[in-house]
Parts: sequence; C-alpha cells; structure tokens
Amino acid sequence: MWGYEGFCCGFGWWWVFPIAMFIMFVLCFFMMRGRRGATVCGPSSGAAGDSFWKGRPESAGEILDKRYARGEIGKEEYEDKKKDMGRTEG
Repeated sequence: MWGYEGFCCGFGWWWVFPIAMFIMFVLCFFMMRGRRGATVCGPSSGAAGDSFWKGRPESAGEILDKRYARGEIGKEEYEDKKKDMGRTEG
C-alpha cells in the first residue's frame, strides 16, 4: 500500500546491528576498565610496575616498602624483614 513492503520484509533486521555494536562497546569498556595501568604508551604516574618502565627491576626493599605502605604487613614484620635484608644485602 505505501510501497515499503519490500523494505520491511527484506531489511527488517537492520536495528540488530546498532544494538550489537553498542553491546560490544559496553563490554569492551568494562573489560578494559580493570586494566587502567596497562596502557600502550606506559602506565600513568604512580601505577603499579612503575620501575619496569624506568628500565630496572624493583628491589626487594622497594617491594617491602610498598607492602608496608599498603598495610599488608605490620610494623614488627616490616622491621624484621628490613634487618634480614640488611644482613643479606650488605
């Protein structure tokens, strides 16, 4: 009647493609959200693994300092391990 019968029957699924693209965009957004520090050009300042981008591995003292700063270990354990490292490294 209106001349669009072929359009409705032949291209009735056109709306699926924009919705699929939107869903893929949302999934990619949430998947990459957890990888904030892992960018192509290097991590942002203060990101984990910063010493890797400086061209040297993290020392045991730096790892220990970070663990203490994050609260993973207590003061006594931190001091004990620092003493042990002083004896083995020195």
